[in-house]
Parts: sequence; C-alpha cells; structure tokens
Amino acid sequence: MRVIIEPDYEKLSLWAARYIARRIKMHERSGETRPFVLGLPTGSSPIGTYKELIRLVKSGYLSFRNVVTFNMDEYVGLPREHEQSYWTFMHKNFFDHIDIPAENINILNGMAEDPVAECQAYEEKIASYGGIDLFLGGIGADGHIAFNEPFSSLSSRTREKSLTYDTKVMNSRFFGGNISAVPSTALTVGVETVMSADEVIILVNGHSKARALKHTVEDGVSQAWTCSALQMHRRAIIVCDEDACDELKVATYRYFKDIEKANLEPMAL
Repeated sequence: MRVIIEPDYEKLSLWAARYIARRIKMHERSGETRPFVLGLPTGSSPIGTYKELIRLVKSGYLSFRNVVTFNMDEYVGLPREHEQSYWTFMHKNFFDHIDIPAENINILNGMAEDPVAECQAYEEKIASYGGIDLFLGGIGADGHIAFNEPFSSLSSRTREKSLTYDTKVMNSRFFGGNISAVPSTALTVGVETVMSADEVIILVNGHSKARALKHTVEDGVSQAWTCSALQMHRRAIIVCDEDACDELKVATYRYFKDIEKANLEPMAL
C-alpha cells in the first residue's frame, strides 16, 4: 500500500486526477485496442479530482473517448432523473463536461425490477471488458467503501445493501436534512469487486475521516472496517490530506512522508 500525504484537499485532488490522466494516456500509447476501464465514486471527495480531469479534457491533453466507466453505487428507488440520484450527480459533475460516449457510461439502475439480476448483469459486464483497470473511491467516516457498510463481507460482489443510520444521517444533508428522505438501501459494488481492480486509488480528506484512515493503514484487516481490505490489494494508493492524518502514529506519518517524498507534488503534465 502506498500513502500519499498532501497538504490539503486541492493538492490531493490534483495528484489523483493527474495520476489517472497518466494511466489513461499510458494505455492509449500502448496501442491497446481494449478501452481503459475506470471505476468511479460519487460524494464530495472526488469533486476536486473530477474538476481537474475536466480541465485536462478541455485543454486537449486528455480524452475519454476510449474509456469505459463503472460507477460504484446507486440508491434504490430513485429514478435517474431525481436530483439526488447518482446518475444525476455524475452527469452534472463530470460526464456532461467530458468527451465520453454515452454508451461507455455504466451506472447501476436503482429502479430495476429485479435488483439481483441487475447486480449480476453489472458484474458480468465488468468481466466482459476484462475487469477494471483503476478504481477510484472514497471512504466514509466509518470506513465504508462504496456502500459496503461496517461488517459487510470482504468477499462481497455487487448487490443490494442496507444503509446504516450513520450513513443516512451523513447523506441527509443532500436531502434537505430530512433523514427519512434518504433511501434505506442501495445497489453497490462489493468489496471484492473493488479489490479485483488492477489498481485502486482511495481519496481521504478531512479530520472526520482520520479514524477511518488509521484503520485502513495501521490496524488489522477486519470486516468492521471494510476500508482495511485495501491492505491486501497489490496496488492500492491512499491519497490523503494532512487533516486526515490526525490519528496516525507519528512514526507511520513520518514513514510515508519519507518514502513518498519524491511523489508528494502533483504530477507535472
């Protein structure tokens, strides 16, 4: 596991976006005809990363024409036109501003008549592309990845999952502070779905995520903190800011600052 510690959210976002851009460009230059397959999250954490990727596309440096995306999750019971659906979020904050073909965008259907079949088809479609090259994600204050809440199976695949009260409280800010308006379940990729990607980048920003970062990096692998499964991934990168490091041991903090000191500035393009 690599841990990149940036001074603030802006630098964290630039680092992640430019790493992703480099990976897409490397794939493009390799002559590989297969599209680059990118897993994507919603929430506040990736907004800065999306803004930089949009800038790179508009500048002509980057193209998403040969990129296929799979989003992490979607609320059950919200039509995609709903202002708080993740379909709407992704188009408003990212897809509407880049050159990705509409047919290359994959988001779980929260209105599917058969959620089990919808989730199985999602896994099969990921497999049809040869798997995900890079999965970008964030973690919740309780360490959940996507909607894999505490005590989710670490071998889980895409499925319907109940949301905890804490998650609903956190997300109620998007529903006018009304907890009862937050859906109680969501369709979500599983922990193993994320872990099967060739690379995983997890964004962790702010003091509210400090405890989750500690469990991700320092403590043992546990289903109580699904983020801790990243310790077992062969190519996992945590990109965090200083505030998120508040609960790391001083020795841990110094170790990662030392071994990554050549990589702490956002990549020049």
